[in-house]
Amino acid sequence: MKIWDKGIAVDKKIEQFTVGRDRELDMYLAQFDVQASRAQANMLAGAGLISAAENQQLQQGLQELAAQLEAGTFTIGEDFEDVHSKIESYLTEHYGDAGKKIHTARSRNDQVLTAIQLFLKDYTRRAAAKTLELVEVLLQKAETHKTDLMPGYTHFQAAMPSSFGLWFSAYAEHLLLDLALFEAAHTVADQNPLGSGAGFGSSFPIDRLQTTREMGFGNLAVSSVGAQMLRGKTEKTVAFALAGMAATLAKMSYDLVLYNGQDMAFVELPKEFTTGSSIMPHKKNPDVFELIRARCNALQALPNTLILATGNLPSGYHRDFQILKEILFEPMTQFLDILDIVLFALPQLRIKPDLLNQPKYDAVFTVENINQLIQTGTPFRTAYKQVGLAVEDGSYVPHKEFQTTHLGSVHNLGLEEIRAKVARFRTGSRLT
Repeated sequence: MKIWDKGIAVDKKIEQFTVGRDRELDMYLAQFDVQASRAQANMLAGAGLISAAENQQLQQGLQELAAQLEAGTFTIGEDFEDVHSKIESYLTEHYGDAGKKIHTARSRNDQVLTAIQLFLKDYTRRAAAKTLELVEVLLQKAETHKTDLMPGYTHFQAAMPSSFGLWFSAYAEHLLLDLALFEAAHTVADQNPLGSGAGFGSSFPIDRLQTTREMGFGNLAVSSVGAQMLRGKTEKTVAFALAGMAATLAKMSYDLVLYNGQDMAFVELPKEFTTGSSIMPHKKNPDVFELIRARCNALQALPNTLILATGNLPSGYHRDFQILKEILFEPMTQFLDILDIVLFALPQLRIKPDLLNQPKYDAVFTVENINQLIQTGTPFRTAYKQVGLAVEDGSYVPHKEFQTTHLGSVHNLGLEEIRAKVARFRTGSRLT
């Protein structure tokens, strides 16, 4: 069944190609198409386009479909082109003419777009909730390990004293910045396109504000032409949000892969979290963080892939948009899985204490030696040269007793300030 069927048969090979993976990928959209159809039916009844009795039938049928989705028994068989035709067929089969009227004043264009907007809006909320959970884990680890020093690195060389508290809190703060991109994506997704039809509205007296309220959209995409232009735009904003946060998680994972190695040995994963070698029995490989790194690196390509798919299109609907589901939906699920595994693994991470007591890290205290000379009146440039020469001639003795005071430093992490950022986000964001 096709909701555009006029009784003219389509070549089977063409049909197979044009349907693509819609039956599979539309399962992501099913609950949201049911939600939008309920709002559509209520609006049609309010506008006098269907009777109250017909609306009651439609609401009953849509509730039955919602129950099937909840129970996991809803399927889209090969008799149907997509989820939208399946839902309309079910309503027609069980409720006759009422089912045939559900598509009144609606095009498949705004029907699909509305389901996608609802789906992406819901997704940004779920991703934000998991991210905030991860931020809390990182802040807890920062508090626990705020006095555990570690060498900070630049150019892959030991540079200055740092701490695990500083490292954990850095990633907590940056995930909050990444959530700003999800906030933007949510804003774009929070626009109701229903009623825009094929992009030019309808001559029926529909009430678009009613459906906006009923579906919980914060805004109405007012222009019917502009509403159709959300297709591709919303997907790209979500992809940019995913790419931004994936970059942060890839960087964190790379750090942990390095820190877990024997050369650095800053951290240790429980043996149950590692894999081995088929010929080297001593190996305990941090595969979980290597795979997170790889998957997150792949996610960073999403915006470019979507831009290439849609970048040369004019306004209006084009079938090119269909492949956006193939590009985006499964990586979105994969990203939630990544967040889940990080939330599972990170609390189990063991920190090695007293790292800076190792002689190989004595040089990271050179800046503290310089600062000590400066406090006795030695100009910085003179102190810098003196300490540098001492390192070269072997007379350098590290000054390991130091105390930082400024906000965001080793001994003043500013965790309360970061927690205040979290609180402000929870209070002010529509994602929470």
